[in-house]
Amino acid sequence: MPISPEIRQRAEAMSAAERAEFAARHPVSRRLAEEAGKHFPGGVPLHWMLDWETPFPLFVREARGSTVIDVDGHSYADFCLGDTGAMFGHSPAPVAKAIAEQAARGLTAMLPSDLTAEVGRLLSARFGLAFWQVTATASDANRAVVRWARAITGRRKVLVFDGCYHGQVEDAFVKLEGGVTRVKPSLLGQVQDIAATSVAAPFNDLDAVERLLSAGDIALVLTEPALTNTAMVLPKPGFIEGLLAAARRHGALVCLDETHTISTGPGGFTRAHDLDPDFFVLGKPVAGGLPAAVFGFTARVEAEMQRVLGTKAPGYSGIGTTLSGNMLALAAMRACLAEVMTADAYAHMTRLAERIAEGLRGEVARRRLPWTVTQIGARAELVFSARPLENGAEAAAAIDHAVERAIHLFLLNRNVLVTPFHNMTLVAPTTSEADVERLVSGFGEALSVLCGEREL
Repeated sequence: MPISPEIRQRAEAMSAAERAEFAARHPVSRRLAEEAGKHFPGGVPLHWMLDWETPFPLFVREARGSTVIDVDGHSYADFCLGDTGAMFGHSPAPVAKAIAEQAARGLTAMLPSDLTAEVGRLLSARFGLAFWQVTATASDANRAVVRWARAITGRRKVLVFDGCYHGQVEDAFVKLEGGVTRVKPSLLGQVQDIAATSVAAPFNDLDAVERLLSAGDIALVLTEPALTNTAMVLPKPGFIEGLLAAARRHGALVCLDETHTISTGPGGFTRAHDLDPDFFVLGKPVAGGLPAAVFGFTARVEAEMQRVLGTKAPGYSGIGTTLSGNMLALAAMRACLAEVMTADAYAHMTRLAERIAEGLRGEVARRRLPWTVTQIGARAELVFSARPLENGAEAAAAIDHAVERAIHLFLLNRNVLVTPFHNMTLVAPTTSEADVERLVSGFGEALSVLCGEREL
């Protein structure tokens, strides 16, 4: 059910008022944006930082635990957490300590550190795959997996799901239009027809997956266990298990990208559901916020990798970057895996995420709005749909940027941060009951304005 014209009209008015309020509250951020804008377009070092849709960027002075303090002195309860990069809190003490100690001993040498064996054991024990490699980002990890899968199988095509997100991986930049795979029209500088070597399927549709796999030309199925970068879509019971079985019947490999679904639990969705993918990818929070990622693979895949390496021509494989697996990343990763990503931390995170989901549902139900709240472990998201979404097309149809923007700006001016790209909230081990109460009550206030119960 689409959002009513009355709510959308109030949302536009709310956004205008909140943008003016933001400008008045942040004179130092305005000044820094002007200074930075002389050399950084928009005043930011990464253009995504403009997606908060504030009149100018919010500049941060300090981020600790679940609190962000801006340069104007405002303190925020942070439920964005660096869009998952700081999922375990900003600067977790064990990670900060490990970084400081390692920094005094060296940052990078293009050689393995004395922590390598321990990190390998921790990764294997936690996620269940025998072998691992370290990259700088999940984008790099996914690109490496795609290349390995093609090299191992001798096939060209990659199957992804409509509405997926796998970072800056060119093979995933496709969508379904009328049942046909097409290149996403938003891409800049695109010269190759990705749809020639990538196919998109509707999420939660095993029949469609089976048909595509039966052609015998799919090297890899690359998927998140749940779609998380659109309005969130959870897998139907048995979907991921059926996907793995179908891929094996047709000789394709499967990679589960858990960069966002690591919110599920200490071993991600993979261990929570006792899955056995060929590849596993985790980026963003695995080193506590320091840029690093990993991809794991089975012993069978590792044997195939050795076979491929034994036959390839001399020269660069197209896999790897110089700073990957550096000593600093390994030190931060060991600390995060061993001391931060604990079962107790996840129990706290999941409990408070459930409290958020219940609170948001209560505010929605009180106003009889046809919206739902979806949760996967420590991640909860408001979705503008009367029922849980089933695929990427439904997710795209449920997005309403005007209403999202109004809610985000309203919360921001009341010292609550949520992810700017959609209505996603994330809980850290350092999130408090008071933080959750601030979020839920602020959301209720926003709805009271959107629904015409009170004026701004």
